[in-house]
Amino acid sequence: MAASFLINSYLIRLFDFVMINVVGLVTFFVLQYFKDPGLDLQRYTALMVLASLAYLVLTNGAYRSWRGGNLWALFGQVAAGVLKTWILILIWLVFSKSTEMYSRLWLSSWAIGSLIILCGSRLVSYILLRQYRAKGVNLRHIAIIGSGSTAEELVTRIEGSRWSGYRIQTHLRELSPQQLTALALQPLNEIWLALPMGDDSQMRMVMEHLKLSTATIRFVPDWFSFRLINHGVSEVLGMQMIDLYGTPMAGVNLFIKTVEDYVLATLILILISPLILILAICVKVSSPGPIFYRQERIGWNGEVFEILKFRSMPTNLEEEQVQWGGSANKSVTAFSKWMRATSLDELPQFFNVLQGQMSIVGPRPERPIFVEQFKQEIPDYMKKHLVKAGITGWAQIHGWRGDTDLHARIEHDLYYIENWSLWLDFKIIFLTIFRGFVNKNAY
Repeated sequence: MAASFLINSYLIRLFDFVMINVVGLVTFFVLQYFKDPGLDLQRYTALMVLASLAYLVLTNGAYRSWRGGNLWALFGQVAAGVLKTWILILIWLVFSKSTEMYSRLWLSSWAIGSLIILCGSRLVSYILLRQYRAKGVNLRHIAIIGSGSTAEELVTRIEGSRWSGYRIQTHLRELSPQQLTALALQPLNEIWLALPMGDDSQMRMVMEHLKLSTATIRFVPDWFSFRLINHGVSEVLGMQMIDLYGTPMAGVNLFIKTVEDYVLATLILILISPLILILAICVKVSSPGPIFYRQERIGWNGEVFEILKFRSMPTNLEEEQVQWGGSANKSVTAFSKWMRATSLDELPQFFNVLQGQMSIVGPRPERPIFVEQFKQEIPDYMKKHLVKAGITGWAQIHGWRGDTDLHARIEHDLYYIENWSLWLDFKIIFLTIFRGFVNKNAY
Protein backbone atom coordinates (compact mmCIF):
# COMPACT_ATOMS: atom_id res chain seq x y z
CA MET A 1 0.00 0.00 0.00
CA ALA A 2 2.85 2.40 0.85
CA ALA A 3 4.54 1.65 -2.47
CA SER A 4 1.25 2.25 -4.29
CA PHE A 5 0.78 5.61 -2.59
CA LEU A 6 4.37 6.57 -3.40
CA ILE A 7 3.81 5.77 -7.09
CA ASN A 8 0.56 7.73 -7.12
CA SER A 9 2.26 10.68 -5.45
CA TYR A 10 4.99 10.74 -8.10
CA LEU A 11 2.42 10.42 -10.88
CA ILE A 12 0.47 13.39 -9.49
CA ARG A 13 3.67 15.42 -9.29
CA LEU A 14 4.49 14.48 -12.89
CA PHE A 15 0.97 15.45 -13.97
CA ASP A 16 1.25 18.83 -12.22
CA PHE A 17 4.66 19.46 -13.77
CA VAL A 18 3.35 18.68 -17.26
CA MET A 19 0.11 20.67 -16.86
CA ILE A 20 1.84 23.82 -15.60
CA ASN A 21 4.07 23.71 -18.68
CA VAL A 22 1.15 22.91 -21.01
CA VAL A 23 -0.88 25.84 -19.66
CA GLY A 24 2.16 28.08 -20.06
CA LEU A 25 2.71 26.96 -23.68
CA VAL A 26 -0.97 27.28 -24.64
CA THR A 27 -1.09 30.76 -23.14
CA PHE A 28 2.15 31.64 -24.92
CA PHE A 29 0.94 30.55 -28.37
CA VAL A 30 -2.44 32.26 -27.94
CA LEU A 31 -0.73 35.49 -26.94
CA GLN A 32 1.81 35.15 -29.74
CA TYR A 33 -0.89 34.57 -32.35
CA PHE A 34 -3.29 37.33 -31.32
CA LYS A 35 -1.07 40.03 -29.80
CA ASP A 36 2.72 39.71 -29.92
CA PRO A 37 4.31 37.47 -32.60
CA GLY A 38 7.81 38.41 -31.46
CA LEU A 39 7.80 36.46 -28.17
CA ASP A 40 10.86 34.31 -27.50
CA LEU A 41 9.71 30.68 -26.99
CA GLN A 42 13.04 29.49 -25.58
CA ARG A 43 13.15 32.16 -22.87
CA TYR A 44 9.51 31.55 -21.90
CA THR A 45 9.95 27.77 -21.86
CA ALA A 46 12.91 28.04 -19.48
CA LEU A 47 10.78 30.08 -17.06
CA MET A 48 7.95 27.52 -17.29
CA VAL A 49 10.24 24.64 -16.36
CA LEU A 50 11.78 26.53 -13.43
CA ALA A 51 8.35 27.58 -12.17
CA SER A 52 6.90 24.06 -12.38
CA LEU A 53 9.89 22.66 -10.45
CA ALA A 54 9.52 25.40 -7.83
CA TYR A 55 5.81 24.56 -7.47
CA LEU A 56 6.59 20.89 -6.75
CA VAL A 57 9.03 21.92 -4.02
CA LEU A 58 6.71 24.52 -2.45
CA THR A 59 3.54 22.42 -2.48
CA ASN A 60 4.53 19.25 -0.67
CA GLY A 61 1.35 19.24 1.46
CA ALA A 62 -0.84 18.72 -1.61
CA TYR A 63 0.78 15.34 -2.32
CA ARG A 64 -0.04 13.56 0.92
CA SER A 65 -3.03 11.24 1.20
CA TRP A 66 -6.29 13.22 1.32
CA ARG A 67 -8.51 10.19 1.96
CA GLY A 68 -11.33 11.44 4.19
CA GLY A 69 -9.87 14.95 4.07
CA ASN A 70 -11.49 18.27 3.27
CA LEU A 71 -11.55 19.17 -0.43
CA TRP A 72 -11.38 22.91 0.29
CA ALA A 73 -8.27 22.38 2.40
CA LEU A 74 -6.70 20.58 -0.58
CA PHE A 75 -7.65 23.49 -2.85
CA GLY A 76 -6.03 25.79 -0.30
CA GLN A 77 -2.78 23.83 -0.49
CA VAL A 78 -2.77 24.04 -4.28
CA ALA A 79 -3.65 27.75 -4.29
CA ALA A 80 -0.96 28.50 -1.71
CA GLY A 81 1.60 26.67 -3.84
CA VAL A 82 0.62 28.61 -6.96
CA LEU A 83 0.71 31.91 -5.07
CA LYS A 84 4.14 31.21 -3.55
CA THR A 85 5.51 30.06 -6.90
CA TRP A 86 4.43 33.16 -8.76
CA ILE A 87 5.60 35.46 -5.98
CA LEU A 88 8.99 33.75 -6.24
CA ILE A 89 8.93 34.26 -10.03
CA LEU A 90 8.15 37.96 -9.68
CA ILE A 91 10.90 38.45 -7.08
CA TRP A 92 13.40 36.72 -9.37
CA LEU A 93 12.32 38.81 -12.37
CA VAL A 94 12.67 42.04 -10.37
CA PHE A 95 16.11 41.24 -8.98
CA SER A 96 17.39 39.95 -12.32
CA LYS A 97 16.01 43.10 -14.00
CA SER A 98 14.21 40.98 -16.59
CA THR A 99 10.60 42.02 -15.98
CA GLU A 100 10.44 43.66 -19.41
CA MET A 101 11.37 40.40 -21.11
CA TYR A 102 8.08 38.73 -20.19
CA SER A 103 4.50 39.69 -20.88
CA ARG A 104 2.52 40.62 -17.75
CA LEU A 105 -0.62 39.34 -19.45
CA TRP A 106 1.07 36.00 -20.08
CA LEU A 107 2.30 35.73 -16.47
CA SER A 108 -1.13 36.45 -14.98
CA SER A 109 -3.00 34.25 -17.47
CA TRP A 110 -0.53 31.42 -16.89
CA ALA A 111 -0.98 31.66 -13.10
CA ILE A 112 -4.78 31.72 -13.25
CA GLY A 113 -4.93 28.95 -15.84
CA SER A 114 -2.57 26.74 -13.83
CA LEU A 115 -4.62 27.25 -10.67
CA ILE A 116 -7.85 26.32 -12.47
CA ILE A 117 -6.35 23.21 -14.10
CA LEU A 118 -4.63 21.98 -10.93
CA CYS A 119 -7.72 22.48 -8.75
CA GLY A 120 -9.95 21.04 -11.46
CA SER A 121 -7.86 17.88 -11.70
CA ARG A 122 -8.05 17.48 -7.90
CA LEU A 123 -11.82 17.86 -8.04
CA VAL A 124 -12.20 15.22 -10.76
CA SER A 125 -9.90 12.73 -9.01
CA TYR A 126 -11.62 13.43 -5.67
CA ILE A 127 -15.05 12.63 -7.15
CA LEU A 128 -13.84 9.53 -9.00
CA LEU A 129 -12.02 8.14 -5.96
CA ARG A 130 -15.11 8.63 -3.79
CA GLN A 131 -17.17 6.64 -6.29
CA TYR A 132 -14.61 3.85 -6.59
CA ARG A 133 -14.13 3.55 -2.83
CA ALA A 134 -17.88 3.47 -2.26
CA LYS A 135 -17.93 0.44 -4.59
CA GLY A 136 -15.18 -1.33 -2.63
CA VAL A 137 -12.10 -0.28 -4.59
CA ASN A 138 -8.92 1.12 -2.97
CA LEU A 139 -9.98 0.34 0.60
CA ARG A 140 -8.17 0.88 3.90
CA HIS A 141 -8.88 -1.85 6.44
CA ILE A 142 -8.77 -0.63 10.03
CA ALA A 143 -9.22 -1.83 13.58
CA ILE A 144 -10.73 0.28 16.35
CA ILE A 145 -9.67 -0.26 19.94
CA GLY A 146 -11.93 1.21 22.61
CA SER A 147 -15.46 1.06 23.98
CA GLY A 148 -16.30 4.66 24.90
CA SER A 149 -18.27 7.38 23.13
CA THR A 150 -15.30 8.29 20.93
CA ALA A 151 -15.01 4.73 19.61
CA GLU A 152 -18.73 4.59 18.87
CA GLU A 153 -18.55 7.96 17.13
CA LEU A 154 -15.75 6.64 14.92
CA VAL A 155 -17.85 3.61 13.98
CA THR A 156 -20.82 5.84 13.13
CA ARG A 157 -18.74 8.16 10.97
CA ILE A 158 -17.01 5.36 9.08
CA GLU A 159 -20.27 3.57 8.37
CA GLY A 160 -21.79 6.84 7.17
CA SER A 161 -18.82 7.66 4.93
CA ARG A 162 -18.47 4.69 2.60
CA TRP A 163 -16.90 7.03 0.05
CA SER A 164 -13.79 7.39 2.24
CA GLY A 165 -12.77 3.78 1.63
CA TYR A 166 -12.28 3.02 5.33
CA ARG A 167 -13.65 -0.35 6.39
CA ILE A 168 -13.75 -1.66 9.96
CA GLN A 169 -12.22 -5.11 10.04
CA THR A 170 -12.06 -5.45 13.84
CA HIS A 171 -13.46 -3.54 16.79
CA LEU A 172 -11.95 -4.49 20.15
CA ARG A 173 -14.13 -3.26 23.00
CA GLU A 174 -12.66 -5.53 25.69
CA LEU A 175 -8.88 -5.25 25.94
CA SER A 176 -6.76 -8.29 26.72
CA PRO A 177 -3.12 -9.10 25.95
CA GLN A 178 -4.16 -12.15 23.89
CA GLN A 179 -6.59 -10.18 21.68
CA LEU A 180 -4.10 -7.35 21.17
CA THR A 181 -1.30 -9.72 20.23
CA ALA A 182 -3.57 -11.49 17.74
CA LEU A 183 -4.66 -8.11 16.35
CA ALA A 184 -1.03 -7.10 15.80
CA LEU A 185 -0.60 -10.06 13.44
CA GLN A 186 -3.61 -9.21 11.27
CA PRO A 187 -3.01 -7.65 7.81
CA LEU A 188 -4.42 -4.20 8.67
CA ASN A 189 -3.70 -0.81 7.14
CA GLU A 190 -4.42 1.21 10.27
CA ILE A 191 -5.26 0.78 13.95
CA TRP A 192 -7.16 3.57 15.69
CA LEU A 193 -6.90 3.84 19.48
CA ALA A 194 -9.97 5.47 21.04
CA LEU A 195 -8.82 5.28 24.65
CA PRO A 196 -9.24 7.62 27.65
CA MET A 197 -6.52 10.28 27.66
CA GLY A 198 -5.77 9.97 31.38
CA ASP A 199 -5.14 6.21 31.52
CA ASP A 200 -1.38 5.91 30.86
CA SER A 201 -1.13 2.29 32.02
CA GLN A 202 -3.78 1.13 29.54
CA MET A 203 -2.12 3.01 26.68
CA ARG A 204 1.29 1.51 27.53
CA MET A 205 -0.20 -1.99 27.67
CA VAL A 206 -1.89 -1.57 24.29
CA MET A 207 1.23 -0.19 22.61
CA GLU A 208 3.37 -2.95 24.07
CA HIS A 209 1.18 -5.68 22.56
CA LEU A 210 0.88 -3.91 19.22
CA LYS A 211 4.64 -3.55 18.71
CA LEU A 212 4.68 -6.36 16.14
CA SER A 213 2.03 -4.71 13.97
CA THR A 214 3.05 -3.14 10.67
CA ALA A 215 -0.13 -1.02 10.51
CA THR A 216 -0.25 2.74 10.95
CA ILE A 217 -1.38 3.36 14.52
CA ARG A 218 -3.38 6.50 15.27
CA PHE A 219 -4.54 7.83 18.64
CA VAL A 220 -7.98 9.46 18.68
CA PRO A 221 -8.28 11.55 21.88
CA ASP A 222 -11.61 11.65 23.68
CA TRP A 223 -12.34 15.23 22.63
CA PHE A 224 -16.00 14.97 21.67
CA SER A 225 -17.04 16.35 25.08
CA PHE A 226 -15.03 19.56 24.47
CA ARG A 227 -15.70 22.52 22.17
CA LEU A 228 -12.39 22.69 20.30
CA ILE A 229 -11.47 25.63 18.09
CA ASN A 230 -8.61 25.49 15.56
CA HIS A 231 -7.19 22.43 17.27
CA GLY A 232 -4.13 20.71 15.93
CA VAL A 233 -0.55 19.79 16.75
CA SER A 234 2.30 22.24 17.23
CA GLU A 235 5.99 21.81 17.90
CA VAL A 236 7.41 24.09 20.61
CA LEU A 237 11.02 23.82 21.78
CA GLY A 238 11.28 20.48 20.00
CA MET A 239 8.25 19.02 21.81
CA GLN A 240 4.93 18.04 20.21
CA MET A 241 1.97 19.83 21.82
CA ILE A 242 -1.75 19.35 21.18
CA ASP A 243 -3.59 22.63 20.59
CA LEU A 244 -7.06 22.31 22.11
CA TYR A 245 -8.16 25.70 20.87
CA GLY A 246 -6.46 28.80 19.54
CA THR A 247 -6.84 31.83 17.35
CA PRO A 248 -6.94 31.41 13.57
CA MET A 249 -5.37 34.87 13.30
CA ALA A 250 -1.71 33.93 13.18
CA GLY A 251 0.96 33.94 10.49
CA VAL A 252 -0.37 34.36 6.96
CA ASN A 253 -3.99 34.48 8.20
CA LEU A 254 -3.23 37.48 10.40
CA PHE A 255 -1.49 39.25 7.52
CA ILE A 256 -4.43 38.62 5.17
CA LYS A 257 -6.97 39.74 7.77
CA THR A 258 -5.00 42.91 8.55
CA VAL A 259 -4.64 43.85 4.87
CA GLU A 260 -8.34 43.16 4.34
CA ASP A 261 -9.33 45.40 7.25
CA TYR A 262 -7.09 48.35 6.42
CA VAL A 263 -7.82 48.34 2.67
CA LEU A 264 -11.59 47.91 2.98
CA ALA A 265 -11.94 50.31 5.92
CA THR A 266 -10.04 53.01 4.04
CA LEU A 267 -12.12 52.56 0.88
CA ILE A 268 -15.41 52.47 2.81
CA LEU A 269 -14.56 55.59 4.82
CA ILE A 270 -13.73 57.47 1.62
CA LEU A 271 -17.06 56.42 0.09
CA ILE A 272 -19.20 57.20 3.14
CA SER A 273 -17.40 60.36 4.27
CA PRO A 274 -20.26 62.64 3.02
CA LEU A 275 -22.78 60.48 4.93
CA ILE A 276 -20.65 60.60 8.09
CA LEU A 277 -20.52 64.40 7.85
CA ILE A 278 -24.32 64.66 7.43
CA LEU A 279 -24.96 62.29 10.34
CA ALA A 280 -22.53 64.20 12.57
CA ILE A 281 -24.36 67.46 11.88
CA CYS A 282 -27.75 65.85 12.53
CA VAL A 283 -26.59 64.35 15.84
CA LYS A 284 -25.30 67.74 17.00
CA VAL A 285 -28.46 69.57 15.97
CA SER A 286 -30.98 67.00 17.25
CA SER A 287 -29.85 66.87 20.90
CA PRO A 288 -27.31 68.50 23.23
CA GLY A 289 -24.01 66.73 23.83
CA PRO A 290 -21.00 65.43 21.91
CA ILE A 291 -21.30 63.97 18.42
CA PHE A 292 -19.51 60.73 19.26
CA TYR A 293 -20.06 58.31 22.10
CA ARG A 294 -17.12 56.34 23.50
CA GLN A 295 -17.59 53.21 25.54
CA GLU A 296 -15.20 50.60 26.92
CA ARG A 297 -15.44 47.19 25.27
CA ILE A 298 -13.50 43.92 25.47
CA GLY A 299 -11.70 42.88 22.28
CA TRP A 300 -9.05 40.47 21.07
CA ASN A 301 -7.21 38.60 23.88
CA GLY A 302 -9.47 40.30 26.43
CA GLU A 303 -7.92 43.73 25.88
CA VAL A 304 -10.02 46.81 26.67
CA PHE A 305 -10.56 49.48 24.02
CA GLU A 306 -12.95 52.38 23.46
CA ILE A 307 -15.56 51.72 20.79
CA LEU A 308 -16.73 54.71 18.79
CA LYS A 309 -20.37 55.41 17.85
CA PHE A 310 -22.56 58.32 16.90
CA ARG A 311 -24.27 59.38 20.14
CA SER A 312 -27.89 58.24 20.15
CA MET A 313 -28.78 58.56 23.85
CA PRO A 314 -28.67 61.35 26.46
CA THR A 315 -25.19 61.79 27.93
CA ASN A 316 -26.31 61.08 31.54
CA LEU A 317 -28.49 58.05 30.82
CA GLU A 318 -26.26 55.45 32.53
CA GLU A 319 -24.72 57.53 35.28
CA GLU A 320 -26.53 55.65 38.06
CA GLN A 321 -26.98 52.14 36.61
CA VAL A 322 -25.58 50.21 33.66
CA GLN A 323 -28.19 48.02 31.96
CA TRP A 324 -27.58 45.43 29.23
CA GLY A 325 -29.84 45.70 26.21
CA GLY A 326 -33.17 47.47 26.32
CA SER A 327 -32.04 50.14 23.90
CA ALA A 328 -35.52 50.41 22.44
CA ASN A 329 -36.85 51.65 25.79
CA LYS A 330 -34.09 54.15 26.49
CA SER A 331 -34.70 57.84 26.00
CA VAL A 332 -33.65 58.75 22.44
CA THR A 333 -34.75 61.29 19.85
CA ALA A 334 -36.69 60.35 16.73
CA PHE A 335 -33.54 60.84 14.66
CA SER A 336 -31.53 58.65 17.05
CA LYS A 337 -34.15 55.88 16.86
CA TRP A 338 -33.93 55.98 13.06
CA MET A 339 -30.14 55.96 13.19
CA ARG A 340 -30.15 52.91 15.47
CA ALA A 341 -32.76 51.10 13.36
CA THR A 342 -30.52 51.48 10.31
CA SER A 343 -27.30 50.76 12.28
CA LEU A 344 -25.81 54.01 10.96
CA ASP A 345 -24.67 54.86 14.50
CA GLU A 346 -22.04 52.10 14.07
CA LEU A 347 -20.27 53.75 11.09
CA PRO A 348 -17.57 55.53 13.18
CA GLN A 349 -16.26 52.09 14.16
CA PHE A 350 -14.38 51.99 10.86
CA PHE A 351 -11.98 54.37 12.65
CA ASN A 352 -11.57 51.67 15.33
CA VAL A 353 -10.62 49.29 12.51
CA LEU A 354 -7.94 51.69 11.22
CA GLN A 355 -6.57 51.94 14.76
CA GLY A 356 -6.20 48.15 14.85
CA GLN A 357 -8.70 47.77 17.71
CA MET A 358 -11.44 46.09 15.68
CA SER A 359 -12.01 44.19 12.47
CA ILE A 360 -14.73 44.76 9.89
CA VAL A 361 -15.97 41.19 10.46
CA GLY A 362 -15.92 39.45 13.83
CA PRO A 363 -17.93 38.88 17.02
CA ARG A 364 -19.53 42.01 18.43
CA PRO A 365 -17.65 43.30 21.50
CA GLU A 366 -19.27 43.62 24.92
CA ARG A 367 -18.71 45.89 27.89
CA PRO A 368 -16.35 44.65 30.66
CA ILE A 369 -19.09 44.51 33.32
CA PHE A 370 -21.21 42.21 31.16
CA VAL A 371 -18.25 40.08 30.05
CA GLU A 372 -17.63 39.29 33.71
CA GLN A 373 -21.26 38.22 34.04
CA PHE A 374 -21.67 36.31 30.80
CA LYS A 375 -18.43 34.35 31.03
CA GLN A 376 -19.85 32.61 34.11
CA GLU A 377 -23.28 32.01 32.61
CA ILE A 378 -22.63 31.09 28.97
CA PRO A 379 -20.39 28.12 28.00
CA ASP A 380 -17.38 29.06 25.86
CA TYR A 381 -18.26 32.76 26.01
CA MET A 382 -14.63 33.88 26.34
CA LYS A 383 -13.61 32.03 23.16
CA LYS A 384 -15.18 34.85 21.13
CA HIS A 385 -12.11 36.90 22.11
CA LEU A 386 -9.80 34.63 20.09
CA VAL A 387 -10.24 37.11 17.22
CA LYS A 388 -10.75 40.86 16.93
CA ALA A 389 -14.22 42.20 17.58
CA GLY A 390 -16.10 43.18 14.44
CA ILE A 391 -18.50 45.81 13.15
CA THR A 392 -20.57 43.01 11.64
CA GLY A 393 -20.46 39.26 11.96
CA TRP A 394 -21.96 35.85 11.29
CA ALA A 395 -24.37 36.27 14.20
CA GLN A 396 -25.52 39.71 13.07
CA ILE A 397 -26.44 38.70 9.51
CA HIS A 398 -28.52 35.86 11.00
CA GLY A 399 -30.48 38.28 13.17
CA TRP A 400 -28.77 37.58 16.50
CA ARG A 401 -28.29 41.13 17.73
CA GLY A 402 -29.92 43.51 20.19
CA ASP A 403 -31.73 41.70 23.03
CA THR A 404 -31.68 38.27 21.37
CA ASP A 405 -30.53 34.93 22.80
CA LEU A 406 -26.87 35.20 23.82
CA HIS A 407 -26.33 31.45 23.64
CA ALA A 408 -27.34 31.41 19.97
CA ARG A 409 -25.19 34.46 19.31
CA ILE A 410 -22.12 32.81 20.83
CA GLU A 411 -22.73 29.65 18.78
CA HIS A 412 -22.67 31.76 15.62
CA ASP A 413 -19.53 33.60 16.77
CA LEU A 414 -17.74 30.32 17.43
CA TYR A 415 -18.82 28.99 14.04
CA TYR A 416 -17.20 32.04 12.44
CA ILE A 417 -13.94 31.54 14.36
CA GLU A 418 -13.81 27.82 13.54
CA ASN A 419 -14.53 28.37 9.84
CA TRP A 420 -12.81 31.69 9.18
CA SER A 421 -11.66 32.41 5.66
CA LEU A 422 -11.28 35.46 3.48
CA TRP A 423 -14.27 34.30 1.43
CA LEU A 424 -16.44 33.96 4.54
CA ASP A 425 -15.56 37.56 5.44
CA PHE A 426 -16.57 38.77 1.98
CA LYS A 427 -19.82 36.79 2.22
CA ILE A 428 -20.67 38.39 5.58
CA ILE A 429 -19.83 41.88 4.31
CA PHE A 430 -22.01 41.34 1.24
CA LEU A 431 -24.94 39.98 3.27
CA THR A 432 -24.63 42.81 5.80
CA ILE A 433 -25.81 45.20 3.09
CA PHE A 434 -29.12 43.29 2.91
CA ARG A 435 -29.48 41.81 6.41
CA GLY A 436 -27.21 43.74 8.74
CA PHE A 437 -28.13 47.40 8.48
CA VAL A 438 -31.91 47.16 8.72
CA ASN A 439 -33.02 44.35 10.99
CA LYS A 440 -36.01 43.82 13.30
CA ASN A 441 -33.59 43.41 16.24
CA ALA A 442 -31.68 46.62 15.46
CA TYR A 443 -32.66 49.62 17.53
